[in-house]
Amino acid sequence: MREISFLVPPPGEQTVVVRFLHHADRRIRRYIRAKQKLIALLEEQKQAIIHRAVTGQIDVRTGQPYQAYKPSGVEWLGEVPAHWRLVRLKDVAQVQTGLTLGKDYRSTRTVSRPYLRVANVQTGRLELAHVKFIDVPLHEVDRATLLRGDVLMTEGGDIDKLGRGCVWQDEIPGCLHQNHIFAVRCKQKVLNPEFLVGLMSSQVGRTYFQLTAKKTTNLASTNGAILHAFPIPLPLLADQLSILEVISEETNGLSNAIGRTERQIALLHEYRTSLIADVVTGKLDVREAAAELPEVDPFAAEDTLDDNLDTGPEADLDETNATAEEAQA
Repeated sequence: MREISFLVPPPGEQTVVVRFLHHADRRIRRYIRAKQKLIALLEEQKQAIIHRAVTGQIDVRTGQPYQAYKPSGVEWLGEVPAHWRLVRLKDVAQVQTGLTLGKDYRSTRTVSRPYLRVANVQTGRLELAHVKFIDVPLHEVDRATLLRGDVLMTEGGDIDKLGRGCVWQDEIPGCLHQNHIFAVRCKQKVLNPEFLVGLMSSQVGRTYFQLTAKKTTNLASTNGAILHAFPIPLPLLADQLSILEVISEETNGLSNAIGRTERQIALLHEYRTSLIADVVTGKLDVREAAAELPEVDPFAAEDTLDDNLDTGPEADLDETNATAEEAQA
């Protein structure tokens, strides 16, 4: 550390640089927070569409409620369409558990295989930029290999992310999974994997896992028995496919808007890093700009701001006021 060389401007200019960067950093973080709130709003609207469709609150063919409903027998689920069945996950799928890490296989012949960790499984998507490998015996490979159509679900984490998942499309042939990820293998003549994902991410899934989760400080977890007992309001397979088609059509604009906003957030992070580097290395002279800053920084109290981030002179620069319709345009 003593051998590191760096540029040192005069003390007065250091103060100017720090003041400028603090002001710029607050503005950038403010814009990021506004965009994160927009994403939350869009996700909420997306989940509302999914929930109404997969729980039978509306008939996707007409956009109206079904003609007849019956009690589901589950208090928080309420009524379901009269011609739907109510089943448990164990009736329509198998739950495969994964590898327990840290076992000693030194006396056993092993093979190297890629495997998924919790970090690889996000809500509705996979993050496969960093996939690790593990050396395991062949009998472990046989019981923990993922197959196309498996629904991946996380065993634990933040309560709002518990049970999150997506459908595995054999993106990495021969891939295994860790024991903190369940692989739910649907009987595909009865239950479509994408329909199950929609149900898990709906308010039905959220409520079930919140009620049944084992909770600790800031964390929650579930287990195979709880997962097996998950109640599923089940329409015919043909109706499931129709529901999924309508969900895709109605949420496509929302998904695109979320993706654009996420990319904007990533660009803001990149801009922040680049700005700091340019300023502290002297590539960008900020003395004149810093001199124009107000004595009382309007962003200094950012941590005490409420949700009304659209106030102040920068209101036109963020998207807090954007409606979902505008975001989809």
